Amino acid sequence: MRILLVEDNPGDGRLVQIALRDAKGTFDLTWAQTMGEALDLLSHDVFEIVLLDLTLPDGQGLGNVARIRSKTNEPAIVILTGQDDEDTALRAMQAGAQDYLVKGNLDAALLRRVLRYAHERKRADHQIRALNADLEARVERRTHELALANRELEAIAYTVSHDLRAPLRTIGGFSEILLSEFSKDLDPEALDYVRRMHGAALHMFALLEALLILGRVSRAPLHAEPVDVSRLTQEVLDRLMTTEAKPGLAAPVLVVAPHLHVLGDPSLLEIALRNLLANALKFSRNDVAPRIEFGLLNLDGEEVFFVMDNGVGFDLEFSSRLFEPFLRLHQNTEYEGTGIGLATVRRIVQRHGGRIWADSKAGEGACFYFTLPSNHGTPMPTGLLDPIP
Repeated sequence: MRILLVEDNPGDGRLVQIALRDAKGTFDLTWAQTMGEALDLLSHDVFEIVLLDLTLPDGQGLGNVARIRSKTNEPAIVILTGQDDEDTALRAMQAGAQDYLVKGNLDAALLRRVLRYAHERKRADHQIRALNADLEARVERRTHELALANRELEAIAYTVSHDLRAPLRTIGGFSEILLSEFSKDLDPEALDYVRRMHGAALHMFALLEALLILGRVSRAPLHAEPVDVSRLTQEVLDRLMTTEAKPGLAAPVLVVAPHLHVLGDPSLLEIALRNLLANALKFSRNDVAPRIEFGLLNLDGEEVFFVMDNGVGFDLEFSSRLFEPFLRLHQNTEYEGTGIGLATVRRIVQRHGGRIWADSKAGEGACFYFTLPSNHGTPMPTGLLDPIP
């Protein structure tokens, strides 16, 4: 182990030489009596350890620690201090030294132990720096890859928005003309084919719209503000009752807890509530007395919102995959849908720093629970999520 002793007192330097000789180790000691001499040696030679006295005639006290650390081959630094100057030694360690020795207590065993520990700590420090540098490089590379993936997603979204919807409109439009103006000229089998084609075009169009919404809620910046979520829920329900009402079915009982507020993005929260409430209405519409409820619970000290219905429910065996895109637990012939609504809800809740889960039993309704930042609680995150898997 190559050691540089920086000490202007011949007596103290001699004590270090004797302690190193008695330490029974392989040490190569070089002695510099000034800071200038030490820096010159460090400029063209490599040392594992510097034993540094802070009271040098040409030194700068604690500033000498920084001057040594600035060298390319940064050595471990052990401060040599007097009996009454341990506070200065501790401040030197805060400035970057690895350890200190009190000259009056110096002996071979202590010196050997301190040198070994200082060297090991310095080596560990170098390893940590290397790992941090590698981690920063990987994070930078991953960030670049995510940026590329997001640009690819935006390109796909543009294609979906402009290039795929146009032919679907054409297919849907012409099939609708066939059904409305030429149905009497078609035999039953051909008419059935046209109806299927028209339905498939409408479903595909709805699917593309849902995918575009999912992409937008994943990438759009969040605009946080206080939101009266009770009023927003009631407004969404009023619109849904106008557009989703089915003739001949019982009108649902709608219960919305009043005066509930959150901190969030109003437009994204509206999309999430619309999906949850539309599902609740859809899957409870065949009940003789459908009921939809929105409210707030306190579960283990945490405020949790819920949307509950008394509809057909689902088997909890599938609950872990419930929020995955395209997963549907009911046949499209029974209940229309795209399979993307709950994935969109999860994305919005996650972007607000919340969680969402569900509880249900087949034939006994369903309840969706989710958390959101309160108007006076934890601040909402503003980062983007990873691209949609």
